[in-house]
Amino acid sequence: MTSLGATAIENGIHFAVWSSSARRLLVSIFDDTGTREIDRLELNPEGEGVHALFVPSLVAGTRYGFRADGDYAPERGLWFDPDKLLADPYAVKIDRPYQYHWRLAAKRNEGADTASLMPKAVARNLPQPLSIQTPLFRPGGLIYELNVRSFTKLHPDIPEAQRGTLAALAHPAVIEHLQRLGVSAVELMPITASIDERHLPPLGLSNAWGYNPVTFMALDPRLAPGGLKELRDTVATLREAGIGTILDLVFNHTGESDRLGPTLSLRGLDAQAYYRHMPDGRLANDTGTGNTLACDHPVVRQMVLDTLRHFVRHAGVDGFRFDLAPVLGRIDGTFDPDAPLLQAIAGDPVLADRVLIAEPWDIGPNGYQLGNFRPPYLEWNDCYRDDVRRFWRGDAGAIGALATRLAGSSDVFGRTGQPVSRTVNFIAAHDGMTLADIVAYEKKHNAANGEQNRDGHNDNLSWNNGVEGETDDLEIARARFGDQCALLATLFASRGTIMLTAGDEFGRTQKGNNNAYAQDNAITWLDWARRDEALEQYAASLSAMRRAFPALSDTHFLTGEPPDGSDVPDVAWLTETGAPLGEADWNDPARHRLVMILGDSGGGRLAVLVNGDRRQCVFTLPVRDGYEWRPAIEAQAIDLARPLPGRSVNFMIERGIETARAGKGS
Repeated sequence: MTSLGATAIENGIHFAVWSSSARRLLVSIFDDTGTREIDRLELNPEGEGVHALFVPSLVAGTRYGFRADGDYAPERGLWFDPDKLLADPYAVKIDRPYQYHWRLAAKRNEGADTASLMPKAVARNLPQPLSIQTPLFRPGGLIYELNVRSFTKLHPDIPEAQRGTLAALAHPAVIEHLQRLGVSAVELMPITASIDERHLPPLGLSNAWGYNPVTFMALDPRLAPGGLKELRDTVATLREAGIGTILDLVFNHTGESDRLGPTLSLRGLDAQAYYRHMPDGRLANDTGTGNTLACDHPVVRQMVLDTLRHFVRHAGVDGFRFDLAPVLGRIDGTFDPDAPLLQAIAGDPVLADRVLIAEPWDIGPNGYQLGNFRPPYLEWNDCYRDDVRRFWRGDAGAIGALATRLAGSSDVFGRTGQPVSRTVNFIAAHDGMTLADIVAYEKKHNAANGEQNRDGHNDNLSWNNGVEGETDDLEIARARFGDQCALLATLFASRGTIMLTAGDEFGRTQKGNNNAYAQDNAITWLDWARRDEALEQYAASLSAMRRAFPALSDTHFLTGEPPDGSDVPDVAWLTETGAPLGEADWNDPARHRLVMILGDSGGGRLAVLVNGDRRQCVFTLPVRDGYEWRPAIEAQAIDLARPLPGRSVNFMIERGIETARAGKGS
């Protein structure tokens, strides 16, 4: 197939766009300001749905958009309207952000031309592809999920003009923070061009998260005013610091929404092909956003692959996280783990070694697919999130589930006989309550979203120590700090890949808002000036310990047997008295304590002491001749002869006595 989009070549620009059912396709050429249409040219059909035209004398930097004419019958999935200027699905740059206006959704012949409302695509020569390097990130590492704007908007060390942009992530102060936390890769929430949902502007709100895309390759000018070069340079700087970059991409829907939504790009070009429809002609809505991309269509599949290759070749990213990923694997509406698109991504020569992470659920039929993706896809593990929260909330009978999650969730990812876990463990993510809010708010507080607190999940598995929200009570503050430490320690003690959302390491709060997608303000902007430095230091210490003891990040499932080259079992599960946990212990609904002892191939051992009870407890660990137990985190003044505090996680490392003495004196 002809290369789609606008390709600047010698003496002109080649335009190409795909539609299987438009009668006419045109390209509109605009002046250098993008405000005046100076030409409108019809493209020539070239077969297989491609319409193309070479326009001599045009140069890189030309602003343009497409128009399509044909039948207008939305009930049959036909939305052709030549008064709608359409964004090029293959645009790599746009000249300004998308902004919602009611005329973008007007019916044919009921609204004026939309060119004045639409960003213009900018034709350009792409830089030479990068030399593709092996991703820095490997399963078992620490992913740091962040929103570019909210992460840097209030950072005092970043120049004000740079705050809220991709370039800010390359600032030395940010790099130092990420390195201190031991971040393996940053996962950037969507940075491609998106549009506000139509109900937000009347409320004075805007989409702060970016999960409402229009064009898939073009970066949002607000986040990347320097365009592709800004992303490329930032990725390179992070890589020099030993930190990979993962892009969170949305290929499940677009900002064109439901039948009342705006016509911006794919809908106006060929809605029948680009979107899935129900038998009665209605748009399928497996995403809850009004439409669903038809990822089983060959042209959509090719567009997704071309987008991923673009970001690897021209920006050097390590990989991708796929929002509502079952949509990518739906064939005629039914999820298939061997769907052509999923296989094509995993088998593509450019993409095969990239980090691939699936959010394994959507709201369509059989949309919950946790554990059902094939290797090499990693998966967000909400079972981990929920079971860890249940345990620390104090739910009865949660000890067995906690152990399973600590060990890598073999019940989920070992069902097909795979020897390794594909879990991405997390306790909090961008959607839902923050880590600090989990321990301070039993119920959501979403009134600021303008939907009378109806939006967002109702069951957060959260709790509050005292009065919800802020308090000056010292004991309550201590209890909340302790619970945050326990949750962080559990995360860093868990086998497999782990994910921490930016700011949770220093106690960020959204005041109980568990669906803050529309809060581009102080609710979501990280307050660097008021961060909890003690909690931040503890998170950094946990990360250092995890890196020092590789058994914590190992993705292989535990067997209870010694690994090769060792006489120490890879795991032992004990009670607080040092006895093996028996069936009665596992089934005891009142049990809230356990010890996990991990062994490594070198014969070393690490003990994770979990006390989920509010009462203090003395823990006893098995002792070997010539070895002794010492705190694995120096900040923890652990004396096993004294009671360990309730609702805490502590770590002890076993070392040879002579080695320990030599280390102490060195």
